[in-house]
Amino acid sequence: MIHKGLLKMVKPCWRPSVEEDGARRGGEASGRVEGLLWYKDLGYHAWGQFSMAVIQANSTLEDQSQLESGFLSANRFGPQGTFVGVYDGHGGPEASRYVNDNLFRNLQRIASEHRSISENVIRKAFLATEENFLSFVRKQWLSKPEIASAGTCCLVGVVCNGLLYTANVGDSRLVLGKVERATREVIAIQLSSEHNASMESVRHELKTTHPHDPQIVVLRHKVWRVKGLIQVSRSIGDAYLKNAEFNREPLLPKFRLPDSEPFVKPILSPDPSISVLKLRPEDQFLIFATDGLWEHLSNQEAVDIVNNNPRKGIARKLIEVALQAAAKKREVRYSDLKRIERGVRRHFHDDISVVVVFLDHNQLKNGTSRKSNISITPNF
Repeated sequence: MIHKGLLKMVKPCWRPSVEEDGARRGGEASGRVEGLLWYKDLGYHAWGQFSMAVIQANSTLEDQSQLESGFLSANRFGPQGTFVGVYDGHGGPEASRYVNDNLFRNLQRIASEHRSISENVIRKAFLATEENFLSFVRKQWLSKPEIASAGTCCLVGVVCNGLLYTANVGDSRLVLGKVERATREVIAIQLSSEHNASMESVRHELKTTHPHDPQIVVLRHKVWRVKGLIQVSRSIGDAYLKNAEFNREPLLPKFRLPDSEPFVKPILSPDPSISVLKLRPEDQFLIFATDGLWEHLSNQEAVDIVNNNPRKGIARKLIEVALQAAAKKREVRYSDLKRIERGVRRHFHDDISVVVVFLDHNQLKNGTSRKSNISITPNF
């Protein structure tokens, strides 16, 4: 929960903006495409600069991401700030695309109703997006039952008036680059809680919440999976593991649980882990990325790369270093890996989305955000 003193700090977020340049999607202003790579090397958000990049590996891009900066509510008198979302889809792109199109809109609507940004507002936005997506699955059930097996991890960060709200379901990750006062070194601090069955704490949580199901987590091919099917314990979507009405024909048999393992309560949860951090001058930058990056880079390695290289193109640099590591693991040359097409590329690495957000503490301290609205979504 937020300390009462922090709650008082939220109110100044609510003020009208005198300038607005509208959402800018598509075109050079919103990034470039080179083959399987999309990138926006450097841009400005409400409280500083940012860099974004995405590399595709799957036959259809399952990662989605967005940066929304300006109004955080649906009216001109709401809070100003920066919203970042990275959505790591699985089982198809439908859930991640849906979240990319709807989560921020839900946040704007609910923030307008509450006239604030808070943990409660963000949680409500997650749960509204989940509820709406399951309704979408229900409408498509007979014609496209496969959408019931589509889900997405969902990592969100909101910067408003010196506070950073972090919300996460799944195993994408937000890492802070922070100056250590004693040594002046920039250290990595992970801000997001992960929900992957590879972690003992997550398996314990699953067993605690499903005490009568001995098969709630299963070790299959040396990988812990929920019901032997999926690695994450929280997600948006995955309707077939949320409601038994979707765990039957015409869904493909490989997704259906045996009749001997009926379930009444949802197996996976859409409820995000949420934290609030008061940003300080030593907090230099934030790295948002889907699991595809963290498979190949540690938190500190990523922070060191951002700290030791120019800001322009830094998200693209992180992906490049991760791909070099992936090529080395598979004993191929990086130059050869870059020539491998989507689909086949998935044998070497996953889709990777990265957003690096730099924090201008002069702006944060004075509460003087940039007065323009910007909306960036990778567009292949």
